[in-house]
Amino acid sequence: MTLSKKSIWSFLLLLALAFVLTACAGGGEDSGEQSGEGGSSENTETSEGGDLILAVLSDASSLDPHGANDVPSVVVQENIFETLVNTDENNEIVPGLAESWEPVDELTWSFKLQEGVTFHDGEEFNAEAVKTNLDRIRDEELGSPRANLFTMITNVEAVSEYEVEITTEYPFSPLLSHLSHNSGGMISPASIQADYEAIENGEDPFSVVSNNPVGTGYFKFESWDPGSEIRLVKNEEYWGDPVSVDSATFRVVPDSQVRAADLETGNVHIIDPVQPNEVSRIENSDNAHILRQSSSSLAYLGFNTQKEPFDDPLVRRAISYAIDREAIISGIYEDYAIPANGPLAPGTFGYTEDLDAIEYNMDEARALLEEAGMSDGFSTSIWTNDNPQRQAIAVLVQEALAELNIDASIEVLEFGAYLDQTAAGEHDMFILGYSNPTGDADYQMYGLFHTKQIGNPGNRSFYSNPEVDELLDEARRLTEPSEREALYAEAAQILTDDAPMAFLLHQEYLLGVADSVEGFSVDTAGIYSLKNVSLNQ
Repeated sequence: MTLSKKSIWSFLLLLALAFVLTACAGGGEDSGEQSGEGGSSENTETSEGGDLILAVLSDASSLDPHGANDVPSVVVQENIFETLVNTDENNEIVPGLAESWEPVDELTWSFKLQEGVTFHDGEEFNAEAVKTNLDRIRDEELGSPRANLFTMITNVEAVSEYEVEITTEYPFSPLLSHLSHNSGGMISPASIQADYEAIENGEDPFSVVSNNPVGTGYFKFESWDPGSEIRLVKNEEYWGDPVSVDSATFRVVPDSQVRAADLETGNVHIIDPVQPNEVSRIENSDNAHILRQSSSSLAYLGFNTQKEPFDDPLVRRAISYAIDREAIISGIYEDYAIPANGPLAPGTFGYTEDLDAIEYNMDEARALLEEAGMSDGFSTSIWTNDNPQRQAIAVLVQEALAELNIDASIEVLEFGAYLDQTAAGEHDMFILGYSNPTGDADYQMYGLFHTKQIGNPGNRSFYSNPEVDELLDEARRLTEPSEREALYAEAAQILTDDAPMAFLLHQEYLLGVADSVEGFSVDTAGIYSLKNVSLNQ
């Protein structure tokens, strides 16, 4: 679908008008910012059971934790699969399927596993299951887009039924953080075997697990109607504390106005995301509130650095200088975001403010285009997906580029097709985001910029710089935090100068939550667990 400037701005004006009319008609007191603990009604009691309904913008692309790296997929997978270790609200490592762990030497970690855990299909969780999973995600022939998180692992050994040792090629500081990532989610060995058999019969990798995901989690998969909804049900045989609700349904509702209306009328309990211009509407409603969470996510405009004229860093820098980030943040995000001065968000290990960042400067943009021999401009395209903010960003970029004689059309793709086609390098420019659930620079910078990550694993800019590769490889191998930070700062400056993407902003996550919901929260990567959620009946 191709969007003109006129059609997008007409769409945004209609959204704004709907917001004004609804806000004027809304009642109740301003509930203010909430922490996710739900409303304060004194006449309701939390009870077991109920069907939790979430209205989300995009459908999952895959329910195989080894086969997808997008947030819409992860928020579902998070409730089906479990990892060896978890992170708490302070980013500290805490037990998961492993009850304890310790280093054997500088290359080896030993994990003692929880006993009495079974997969949803009755298969036993044990050390062999861990080995099967970690061997699978590292299988080069399988081609997992998350393999980079575990490529440093050289051996996984089942020492006994409930003890496993993991050996790495070099001392790797973020190993526990990587094991807490959802891609380390433990899949039933029987499902993994069935998936390999399906591949031998010509089926796509990850398809068997995605269509029938089997983990150890507190929810079990029941059904998936692609483009419509995914339904999970309570795991009655869960090894830990069970969930309170009977089921969780993720409904795909692309229209933000419909999501907001469904929340206000009680048809859904949680909506993700809330558009910035709908915040006041929901805060002034009688039965819902806004959950705000600062994020580790980076929103960016990426360039296909292997296509002309974007193979020239002068052109990429020129476009980056032409983008008014403050205008995007105030006009589109209504200040629910902060500017990005580099690839990492504040609070992420490796983040630095000491960068010679690119800021809005049209004169500098024109000078760089002239230096590149492109002062007469060129024609190109900007790809985006079903995210309204990204579509609006595309319009602002389009208008800015017109001042530089660059004619940029806007193409809007369905999210799954968008991921597939940008992974294949069919784009010129594209707008996307990348979250950081581990809190470590390695996750984001290696995934977005290392040559080995080109395509589906994350480097959709098709960027390859041996100097950056060397810095990122070395930072992986060091154990001293200050030395790692210095390398990431050096790499960040090179990336700023080389501009494989224009760093735009770090948004706040905005979700609408019914006051009847207790115990819901979202982390800085935009991932939410439903384990502690209950409903006031």
